[in-house]
This record gives sequence, C-alpha cells and structure tokens, in this order.
Amino acid sequence: MPKHVLLIEDEVNIAEAIRFLLTRDGLRVTHVTEGIAALATMRQDPPDLVILDHMLPGMSGLEILTALRAEPSTGDLPVMMLTARGRDREMAERAGADRFMTKPFSNAEILAEVRAMLDRT
Repeated sequence: MPKHVLLIEDEVNIAEAIRFLLTRDGLRVTHVTEGIAALATMRQDPPDLVILDHMLPGMSGLEILTALRAEPSTGDLPVMMLTARGRDREMAERAGADRFMTKPFSNAEILAEVRAMLDRT
C-alpha cells in the first residue's frame, strides 16, 4: 500500500505541482485547501506525512500544527512546513515542524525531503 501524504496548500498551482510529483513517485496524495477540512481529513484518513502551508485561509498552518501536536494520535506525525517567508522558520520549528521549506523550491528538493521523512516512519 502506498504511503499517504496530506497536502494542505491553498495555492492551486503549487498544490497541483506537488501532487503530480509525489503521485508520480508512487505516493497517495490527498489535497485540502484550508485547516478545518485538513483536521477532519486527518481523522477520516490518517496520513503518513503532512505537507503544510503556513499561510492558509481561516486557520494558519501554525494553528494546524499546534492542534496536531496536541493530539496523541498525531503528536508524532511528520510535518513539513512550506512558506514563502523564510523568517517563519523559527516559529514553525518552535511549533513542532520536522522540516521547513521555503517557496520557491525545486522538485528534486521537495521529493528528496519527502522521501527522507517517509523513510523514518
């Protein structure tokens, strides 16, 4: 069974590029665009890895990450934070992000990071 990645990203072009890349690599990708839906999706179909945008409508990536870390079932779930603002790295790391990547990023870079994170699960 393929590993499951939950992609929480509101920018359609970025989400589609990541989804295509990861699917082509044999992963199952579920995409949601906002936090409330992401939390519900995680309960219904738990992922092996979350790729989480920082700036989202309704609920920020940091709020989602804080909620994940507070739940016993998702407290250890690997999370990669994405953001266009490099200065958000420290906040993401304090909130419990396992990896941090700034936009724009290369396909090879995100694929290598996802593979490395999934290899540890």
